Amino acid sequence: MEKFSYIGKDMKRIDTTHKATGEALFAADLTLPRMLVGKILRSPHAHARIVAIDTAKAEKLPGVKAIVTANDTCGDKWGVFKYTQDQQFLPTEKVRYVGEEVAGVAAVDEDTALEALSLINVTYEVLPAVFTIEEALAPGAPQLHDVYPNNINIHVHIDVGDVEKGFAKSHLVREDT
Repeated sequence: MEKFSYIGKDMKRIDTTHKATGEALFAADLTLPRMLVGKILRSPHAHARIVAIDTAKAEKLPGVKAIVTANDTCGDKWGVFKYTQDQQFLPTEKVRYVGEEVAGVAAVDEDTALEALSLINVTYEVLPAVFTIEEALAPGAPQLHDVYPNNINIHVHIDVGDVEKGFAKSHLVREDT
């Protein structure tokens, strides 16, 4: 370890005092001219159909500059892989987990944005939910995505190489892990 100048050594932090005294500035502390604050309204339900979203009261609140719901998006779906392109920027029909984004608000300050969120009325039809993998795979389980029967997005089986041949070539095989 002697050849390393930093690894394994105590390093004096130059920002400790500023953080401990509250003097340090973070991105959330910045304010710029005409800056808006964004807040997200999230679902309180693990699985529910969105019946209606009423933003009328929030839209009338002074200081609210924009409210976004799924009606304001193109409805395109996306995902990391082609076969998982089942995610929407905001859900159009139903929410599938507690905390899923339902609407967004942009306002002149945080208090106004939070008040606007409280004025958005979302009517949900609560649906049966699953909370474990076992529940999701059980016969008759509630379907989270209609296009994936039995709650299975994709089944992948990978079989590479010959394990027995590899064991035979190894000078040590450990099977107790």
